[in-house]
Parts: sequence; C-alpha cells; structure tokens
Amino acid sequence: MLRTKLAALGTALVTVLSAFTAATVLSTPAAASPNGNVLGYFTEWGVYARNYHVKNVKTSGSAAKLTHINYAFGNVVNGQCALGDTYADYDKFYDAGSSVDGVADTWDTGALRGNFNQLRKLKKQFPNLKVIFSFGGWTWSGGFGQAAANPTAFANSCFNLVNDPRWAGVFDGIDIDWEYPNACGLGCDSSGPDAFTRLGQALRAKFGSKLVTAAITADASAGGKIDKSNYAAASQYFNWFNVMTYDFFGAWAAQGPTAPHSPLTSYTGIPQSGFNTNEAIAKLRTQGVPASKLWIGVGFYGRGWTGVTQATPGGTATGPAPGTYEQGIEDYKVIKTRCPSTGTIAGTAYAKCGSQWWSYDTPSTIPGKMSWAKGQGLGGAFFWELSGDTTSGELVTAVKNG
Repeated sequence: MLRTKLAALGTALVTVLSAFTAATVLSTPAAASPNGNVLGYFTEWGVYARNYHVKNVKTSGSAAKLTHINYAFGNVVNGQCALGDTYADYDKFYDAGSSVDGVADTWDTGALRGNFNQLRKLKKQFPNLKVIFSFGGWTWSGGFGQAAANPTAFANSCFNLVNDPRWAGVFDGIDIDWEYPNACGLGCDSSGPDAFTRLGQALRAKFGSKLVTAAITADASAGGKIDKSNYAAASQYFNWFNVMTYDFFGAWAAQGPTAPHSPLTSYTGIPQSGFNTNEAIAKLRTQGVPASKLWIGVGFYGRGWTGVTQATPGGTATGPAPGTYEQGIEDYKVIKTRCPSTGTIAGTAYAKCGSQWWSYDTPSTIPGKMSWAKGQGLGGAFFWELSGDTTSGELVTAVKNG
C-alpha cells in the first residue's frame, strides 16, 4: 500500500513539475536576436489592382534579404480568427509563368492554390524564411474586444486556422495587429489595459514555441495609446513587437500643417509631442519592454498634401494630394520620381513639387534609421509593405544593408 502511494505521489510530482516547466517555457519565449532581422508585409489584396504576387518577392531580390514575411490580413469575427479573402488565400490559379517555381497550379480536388501555395513554394526555395499570419489591421481590429472576453477560445480558433492541414507548413506563427487595445482606431475599444496581455498569454499557451508577435502603436503622447495598454506585461508572451513608427502625420489633417509621417526624432515645430520613433521606443523601454523585443517600422510609401506653398514642413494645405489607390498616400516606387526629395528633417525625407508636399523614406534616410535602431539594441526592422518598393527592391536592400 505504501509503495503504491509513493508511486502515485511520484507520478503526481512528475506531472506537476512537467506542467510547471511547460508553463515556464510557454510564458517566456526567446527574445528576437538583436539586429539582422528584416520583416516585410505581404498583403493578400495586392494580387488584384497592384498586381503584386509572391513571385515578385523573389524576382525583386527581396526574398533573399528577408528573414520574415507577415501575411496580411486574417480577420477577427465573432471573437475568432477567420480568413479574409479565401480566393486570394488558397484558390487563385497561378500558371507556370506567374508561379514562384515555374510550375502551374492544378485543379485537382484538395490541391492548394493562391497565395498560400505560392508562399509554400517560396519557403522551399528560401528555407530560412519564416512566414507569419497576421490578423486584424486597421479595418479588421473591431473583433479583438470580443476575442479578449474569451481569449482561450480565440487562441484555439487561431491555432486551428493557422495550422489547417490544407496549408500545413506555410505559417510559422501568428501576428496580432490590434489597432488599438483599450483605445481608438477605426473604432474604439474599452476592454481594459490588460486585455492585450490576456490575448498574448492565451496565444502563447496554445502556440507553444511557434512565433507569437504583434504590431503595436507608436503613440507616445501623454495619455496616448501606449499608455492605454500594459505592453510591458504583455511582452513576456510575445517574441517581439512591431512598433508602427509611421503614419504619425498625414492629410487626414487636410489643412496641415505639413509634417513627415515617419519622423525618427522630434524637431522644432512638430505638430504633436510624442509622435516620433525615438519617443515611442523610449516610452516602451521605460515601461519595461526589452529593447530586443522592439522592432522599428519603415513605411514603403509617402503621405502628402496639395495646395501647399511652403517647401519646408509646417506649411498649410487645402487637402490630400492625389494617390493611385487612395488620396494622400502613394507608393515609394511612384513618388520617388513623381515628387523627388527636396530635403530631410528628423531622419526622413520630404519633397515639394508644384503645390504638392510629400514625406517618405528613401535609400538615403533608411540607413540612418537602421543605425539608430542598432544603437538602441532593437531586435530588428519591418516595413509596410512589399508592393510599395521598386522592382529591384531598393528599399528592402537599404533596410537589410543598414
């Protein structure tokens, strides 16, 4: 009887210790290696009007320079992860000429097509490349509040979707792009400062050693979005945070003042204190997020106004400048020749052409940002998004070389 009790006690002790060890491992993911990491976003809708496909990631030379790709976006519906565009994701047919490996898709029952199959082929050719499925974004963040009410159910749904047998091996983890926890984006969230932490904890418990990352705000203003959520507590569950250090200023303020949308530092006359990369990273570090878990963001596009007479920042405007897909925004590959840089401020470029005023990063400004990030000990750099670059990938080359 005593031997039986001791054996049972020993079994229970092993079980408890194993559970404790697993919980310890799950709650402390390895930090990203400082420097050297380069992540680019690939958008599912880019295969339409933009005519940008996974093959372009290869032919531009970008695939060889990337360590990670974020596939954007999955949706969040009824508190669960969901696909955003099933046609682009796994059904669109690619012929031999448009396929990564020169082999056409098939219509065989159960055959994988679309972006997912092309990403699988890209990973075969670049075996060190990791692909992460990103959920949310500006348009689809409204479901995160409901997800935070039942984070375990959310995590389970995400795990099952990301690891669906139909596209097994395509994704190496999950990214959460919640804009913004306990704050306002397209809509407003009031789920509390710990909601993001609860989501992270549930995702880590379910995804284990797979990558669990997040895109987060860079609003370092007093009482701003960084202050609305406990990013330090959440960081223990995430491999890293992509800090969205762009879109600080733009033509949503139709009359200006003109200002660079991605300033590295503050400058005299900046329209809003706390709206720059330096202050965002400093605030997150002060709150307790490790520098190695913070990645700097670069926009592969410009933001612009029209009706501007002043060449330097701070001028008045009459509205957003015209853009190919949306007013006030244009891809770098277009704006670099349409409105070439005429000056720099706060580590980024600006341009005055006619009555238009634009700001954007260039191969000349990006090295300075990368040098700054390395000096801060940040974990890497990321950019939005691949289709904005030139066909030769000059911006991603600048990020990688930097």
